[in-house]
Amino acid sequence: MPPEIAAMTIDQAHGLRAATAAQRPVRVVAVASGKGGVGKTNVSVNLSVALAEMGRRVMLLDADLGLANIDVLLGLQPRFTLSDVLDGRCGLEDTFLSGPLGITVVPAASGKRRMAELSFTEHAGLIRAFSTMDREIDAMVVDTAAGISGSVCNFAEAAQEVIVVVCNEPTSITDAYALTKVLSREHGVERVQVLANSVRSQHEGRELFEKLSRVSERFLDVTLGYMGAVPYDDWLRRAVQKQQAVLQAYPSAPSSAALRAVARKLEQLALPDGPRGHLEFFVERLVAAGGGHA
Repeated sequence: MPPEIAAMTIDQAHGLRAATAAQRPVRVVAVASGKGGVGKTNVSVNLSVALAEMGRRVMLLDADLGLANIDVLLGLQPRFTLSDVLDGRCGLEDTFLSGPLGITVVPAASGKRRMAELSFTEHAGLIRAFSTMDREIDAMVVDTAAGISGSVCNFAEAAQEVIVVVCNEPTSITDAYALTKVLSREHGVERVQVLANSVRSQHEGRELFEKLSRVSERFLDVTLGYMGAVPYDDWLRRAVQKQQAVLQAYPSAPSSAALRAVARKLEQLALPDGPRGHLEFFVERLVAAGGGHA
C-alpha cells in the first residue's frame, strides 16, 4: 500500500473514531438528597474520581448554584464560576478547573441568592450550553442542591440517572421520599437510584432502601434501584479535612471501596437509546444515538 494511501486510511480511521465518540451519549447522573448534611457532595466528588480511575473522561458540575462548595472540598481556587457565565463575564469553558485524575470541575458561586433563584429559562440555557463546549467527556456527575427546589428538579430531569443519597435518620428518609415523589409526579422521572450513606453495615443500608422502596411502590409510579451502601468511615472525614477525595487520600479505606462499587454499578446501567422529549444534557448525542429520531 502506497504511503500516502496508508496515511489517508489512518486519518480516516481516526476521523471515524472521533465521529463515533462525538455521537456516543454522555452518561449523566444527578446526585441529589432530600435534606442537607447527608454527604451528597462527598458522594459526587468521589464517584467522579472512581469513574476517572476506570478510564472515563469525567466532568463534575457543581449545580448547588447558590451554596457551591466542590471547589472548597477539593482545594481549588476558581477564577470564574457559573455566575460569571450567566452575567456574561466569561464563557462556560473559562470556568473549567482541573481536578483529581484530570476530572473537569465546573464551579458555581457561593452566597449569591440570585444563583439559587434562577428561572427555568436560565437553567435551560446552562444545560444547553454544555452541548456546545469543545471538550470530549464520557460522563458527567451533577451535584445538585439539597431539597426539592426547581433547580434540583430541572437538573435531575435533564440527567439520565438520579441518585438520591439518604442516611438512616427519620428526616432524611422522609425528605428522600418527598424528593422522589416530586421528581416522579411533577417531572416524569421514572427511575431513581438510592444510595445509603454513613451506615454501620451493608445490612443497615439494605434495610434503609427497603423502607423507601415499600412506600414508593405503594404510592408512586417510580422504579427504585439500589446503588449500595457507603459505611460510616473516619477516613472519609480526614480526607475532607485534607481537601481531597477519600479515594485518593486513603484508597484502601472502606468508604473508598464502597464508592468504587457504586461507580461499577453505575457503569452497568444502560445508556438511553435516544432523547426522552424534554430538556436534557447533550441531547444532540442522544438524537444521534437514536438514529436521528427525537
